Amino acid sequence: MYRRAYALLVGNAVVMGVLAILVAIVYDKRLIDPEGSFLGPSWLRLPLLLLGALLLDMLPRTIWFSKMNPKLMPGVVRERWRTHWNRERLTLVALGVICFYVVYVSYRNLKSFLPFVRDVKYDRELHYLDRALLFGHDPAHVLHAVLGEGFMAWPLSYVYLWFLPLVPLAVTAWLVWSRNLSYGYWFVTSQCVAWSLGTASYYALPTLGPGLEYTWIYEGLPNTPTSQLMESLAYGRNKVYWGVVQDAVQSVAGFASLHVAITMLVALMVQYTVRLRWLQIAFWVNFGVTVVATLYFGWHYIADDVAGVMIALVSFYLGGIASGQKFDKHGLASHPTTTTSAVPVDR
Repeated sequence: MYRRAYALLVGNAVVMGVLAILVAIVYDKRLIDPEGSFLGPSWLRLPLLLLGALLLDMLPRTIWFSKMNPKLMPGVVRERWRTHWNRERLTLVALGVICFYVVYVSYRNLKSFLPFVRDVKYDRELHYLDRALLFGHDPAHVLHAVLGEGFMAWPLSYVYLWFLPLVPLAVTAWLVWSRNLSYGYWFVTSQCVAWSLGTASYYALPTLGPGLEYTWIYEGLPNTPTSQLMESLAYGRNKVYWGVVQDAVQSVAGFASLHVAITMLVALMVQYTVRLRWLQIAFWVNFGVTVVATLYFGWHYIADDVAGVMIALVSFYLGGIASGQKFDKHGLASHPTTTTSAVPVDR
């Protein structure tokens, strides 16, 4: 039933993995399992979140329906396991976690190899394009004039950094709690496609980003966690590029903005698969603020954000087609296969 989703998930992961291995061999680099910034290394982060999600799914339900009676708890657990954690759910979770892990680790390594494969940058061209689009003004100057260079930098910083835990949390939520299994395949397939397209865009148009190429534009901003992260990434890139460190990855690449791509993709998935109106609004606001933050802090040029939007739309559509969604002028009709769930991630 989900053969197209299987094929796209596994095929995408295989292609990304093979590319990472080939580039590592050709350029005499080591493949590294990069440390994540949330719950430790990437190989540990998603399994921990999935285990946490399993406990979060089981424990409150068991306590509530057993009414704190220890004798009734095993029966509640067995019932939930039978109705929700069936073979189809376990297949989705295992396939989704493995494929996402392979794609993400390959993405991090290919991104790290970029300066050695393509030692060219297009920051000047994209900077000129920004100024042309805004009639001679830099996007950052415009935003700093409108929002100021003080208080607003802090909420923008925290929204921007919210992206780091958002990715594993969102993948976990759709794999574990989507009532409609096709929505779980839709989400994880779209995510894998987006990270892969983002990797391709880095190689198509390598840039550092305005915050690293035109640092003087951002000197008036306060020392927020986002500014500290940018400084850390810049130092990390230099150390990897000049061979100061060997067992590390560099994470600097501007075009396209995967912050924009992924936050928009999550907003689209919430819009089409979650009933809660306030949650839909919250994730669209998160997307909009993230776009502003990318320009405000100098992570990206306008073209980077536009490309991120395109990646989100393409990934959303391809993942939908692969998982059996139907798009027409009246909206979306989902795949009819559903399973019961305690959390209504369904439409």
